[in-house]
Amino acid sequence: MTAVARGTRTGGPAISADEFRSVFRGHPAGVAVVALRDGGRPVGFTATSVISVSAEPPLLAFSLATSSSSWPAVSRAATVAVSFLAHDQADLSARFATSGIDRFADGGWHALDTGEPVVDGAAAWVRALVVQRTAVGSSQLVTLQAVQRHVHEDASPLVFHDRGYHRLGDGSRV
Repeated sequence: MTAVARGTRTGGPAISADEFRSVFRGHPAGVAVVALRDGGRPVGFTATSVISVSAEPPLLAFSLATSSSSWPAVSRAATVAVSFLAHDQADLSARFATSGIDRFADGGWHALDTGEPVVDGAAAWVRALVVQRTAVGSSQLVTLQAVQRHVHEDASPLVFHDRGYHRLGDGSRV
């Protein structure tokens, strides 16, 4: 069954939040941890919304609900680090997605010389300047300019699809 949007700018109500989520359950996404320093303390969260925006200049973005406990720190941040998780870091992803805990207490990270936390063993990380925050629905789209990066050439990425973690491998190439 196909849901038809009504009440949108084109004349009908939008699909429900549950219907929208069902679309994205079928859309695989890379898993990242976005982290920063706020008042000397590390703040971080799991994000599957990280996207490449432009190669010149090198821009990326992520979205974050304004109801997130991390939003106040992100709203003040000048820089962040985005760690793209490796296939064996599902436990770390789950930890950084859990509310009400010290996500950094169990280690597995280090601070760059500039202070931003990055995940040890990540497939890659990018240190970035916050360029823009844009209110979009109940979230903020945060645009970043990449200024530093590290890539672990042998790491396979962690992928989230249909409420579970997956690994890409040689056999998954089409």
